[in-house]
Amino acid sequence: MKPSRYCLVLLMALSTPYPAYAQSVSSSLSADTSPRERLSFPDALAMAWAQDPLRSELGTNRRSAEARARAAGSWFAGGPSLSGSYFDDHAIGSNLGYTTYEGGVSVPLWLPGQGNATRKLARADAEAAAERSSAEHMALAVRLLDASAAALLARKRVATTLALSSAAARLSANVARAAHTGEMTQADQQMAEAALASAQTDAAMAQEDAQTATAGLVALLGSPVVPDLLAFSAPQSAEQKLVANTVEENDPRVRTAQKETAAARADLVLARRSFMPNPEIGVGAIHEKQYGSPWDNRVGVNFTMPLPSAVHNAPLLAEARNRVAAAETQETLARRMVRQELVQIRARLASASAALKSAQTAAQQLDRRADLMERSWKLQENSLDDALRARQAAYTADLVRDRAEILWHSAILRALIAAGAIPGLEQTPSLRPRQPSALVVPATAETDSMNNDAPPHTRQPGEALRIPEMVSSPRSSGAPMP
Repeated sequence: MKPSRYCLVLLMALSTPYPAYAQSVSSSLSADTSPRERLSFPDALAMAWAQDPLRSELGTNRRSAEARARAAGSWFAGGPSLSGSYFDDHAIGSNLGYTTYEGGVSVPLWLPGQGNATRKLARADAEAAAERSSAEHMALAVRLLDASAAALLARKRVATTLALSSAAARLSANVARAAHTGEMTQADQQMAEAALASAQTDAAMAQEDAQTATAGLVALLGSPVVPDLLAFSAPQSAEQKLVANTVEENDPRVRTAQKETAAARADLVLARRSFMPNPEIGVGAIHEKQYGSPWDNRVGVNFTMPLPSAVHNAPLLAEARNRVAAAETQETLARRMVRQELVQIRARLASASAALKSAQTAAQQLDRRADLMERSWKLQENSLDDALRARQAAYTADLVRDRAEILWHSAILRALIAAGAIPGLEQTPSLRPRQPSALVVPATAETDSMNNDAPPHTRQPGEALRIPEMVSSPRSSGAPMP
């Protein structure tokens, strides 16, 4: 069978979507969003933080603790108590006119050091609530990063699969015409139709993933606009900010655990100061109507002091000691978690750089191989099946390259979040510089970087580690696709 104009049209349709993939991945991804729709990650984080429901709850907790601290500055340990009584002799039937009115007011007194301990506990609780707010801010930044990367890759995959589906449709139509004139076999037509079905299946799956990823982004951000992750392209800067000791001490999760421990110890001090129920002191008055009695009015002072008891003290001390033990445990776990996360972030930063370089090389080589296989098929040196499989491999490599680049940018941004170098986070890290090891940086079109010094934020002890592994590998129906 000689090559005909149908074969030439077929090859043009087959290779139509792929010249764009020879360009830089950063440029192709950046083109998905118009300049007017670009949203920087710090601005997106501010938008998400403004509507985070947990922010309001934590703010209420802090204000409540501050109100408790102000209330503890009172002169007395509680509000005044009023008492009153009335007695007469009518109930017993004597009716001699013996009537007594008695009333009083009393206030509880602070035990020695109890008021000061109460104020310190309330202030410690307020500081812990403020640190929990910072920790939630950091956790929100990580969740926003994951959602943004997933949406970015999903949209890129939709564009790729739609282009391939369009090319497969042209391919199927051209092969059908060629088979109808006898210039191609029925087997070639069936293969082209299978490629079209596979491309349409992948396009439908990509659109589903894009809608799901966009819904997750809207839930956090309130907008389907994907934050610009490609602006973060300087791994050395991110590595330099990951100074282990500085990051650990300034991590809001560690600071939250420290504040919780301080609050627990303040609670223990308060429990020891509250070794007995609060005594009460007050004044009272009695007015009596008695036949012939000169003592019709009297005024006096009353005092009530419960005695210490193990029944009262033991539960308070036990609960306070348990809180201290739990807080110290959580602080130790938080420090271990942050150290482990820093190691993983540094390793991910290095591996993402190497993976991106390898993925770029693989995609470039497989694209060239697919072009060579098409030319070889044009010269009747191999079959259409071989050309389709080569193009399928190139398509898969392109998706892997896209994923590798998004993960590379995400790893850089994740490192900056952990180091507290994203504008908008509320931490001011201390400066204790150390020289980190150098990283191999792959060549990309994007060279912008974020050089801001600011704060990191969250994961509570026991929460799953969040490293930017937010994008799953591309799904495919398995059939050959152009």
